[in-house]
Amino acid sequence: MTRGFGAVPLAMRTGRKMQTRSVVDQIRQRLSGIADNYNRLVLLVGPSGSGRTAALRVLADAENVPVLNVGAEISRQLLDLTERQRVLQLPKLLEDAVGGLPGDLTILDNAEVLFNPVLKQDPLRLLQGLSRDRTIVASWLGDVDSGHLTYAVPEHPEFRRYPSTDLLIVCLRHGDESAKVQR
Repeated sequence: MTRGFGAVPLAMRTGRKMQTRSVVDQIRQRLSGIADNYNRLVLLVGPSGSGRTAALRVLADAENVPVLNVGAEISRQLLDLTERQRVLQLPKLLEDAVGGLPGDLTILDNAEVLFNPVLKQDPLRLLQGLSRDRTIVASWLGDVDSGHLTYAVPEHPEFRRYPSTDLLIVCLRHGDESAKVQR
């Protein structure tokens, strides 16, 4: 049995593998020529369960780079800080965590902690800032619709909405056979 898919029937596992490869190919396509951009950021956008983590792991294995679990790493470092210190030190903690990884390509997953309103951060700007010095592929729990990148729903305290123009995005949706590429 294929690791990570449990008791899912073989036909579904094969379909997911093909979809994951297609998504990885689309991410690689976005990465080609990115070195000349001011921000070298590719966002893999989709809802929970859409295959973002699986695609990032396949990409990481193929490129021989680690996947940084932002939530686990940053949360661990924020534990001993006061609320004010967390707000002030989060950008530097994230920069240090990313800077400690080898190579020019960095893959970030589980970055939802960056959206916590208590931390008073702009997650997209943080990721864009990181991507000035290295290429970043980051998972984004959300959607792209009507020219906007969103995180959460409007009534949620973590809701964010950004124009999607000038962003490099690979968008996944449940049930899609292929990903939608923007820009």
